[in-house]
Amino acid sequence: MSSSKALAKSALASGAVAAKVARAPFATTKARPVISVVDTPQIYRFDPQARIVMIRQGIPASTISQLSARMGMSKESLLASLGLSRATISRKEKDAALLSKDESERVLGVENLIGMVQSMVEQSGNPAGFDAARWVADWLSKPLPALGGATPASYMDTFEGQKLVADMLAMSQSGVYA
Repeated sequence: MSSSKALAKSALASGAVAAKVARAPFATTKARPVISVVDTPQIYRFDPQARIVMIRQGIPASTISQLSARMGMSKESLLASLGLSRATISRKEKDAALLSKDESERVLGVENLIGMVQSMVEQSGNPAGFDAARWVADWLSKPLPALGGATPASYMDTFEGQKLVADMLAMSQSGVYA
């Protein structure tokens, strides 16, 4: 068993998330540990077991406000594209609660796209001055012929939709949709 799989298994068994698994600062509350979402390129580079641990545990609801600010996108637009209830998320933010597995997975899907774009830019040349979060926000809002004129944002509310959008980004790097 690889060391990252062993760490993830150990973290799941103990009900806590090891810092080495999540590679993120975290604080422990009486009920369960709370993870802060870290730098997007790092999340993209986490192994799947570490991301699964984060999803199962839930990420802080405040992550959504931080993500919308980084993206330069209104919180309402981000919530709508993710198919999340504004009232539910606002209540969870007010209570400093964690998102559910489903909500966490949707939010981390956007974080994953941002990391993917950042990685693509780094591989292509000099990423200095490039803001992957803002680029993704802009790209998500533009209708694409490959989606029959729909926006990528309209696909972000499901895992399969996020996978389709990520695949489109990967194909665009190779020039398929250029």
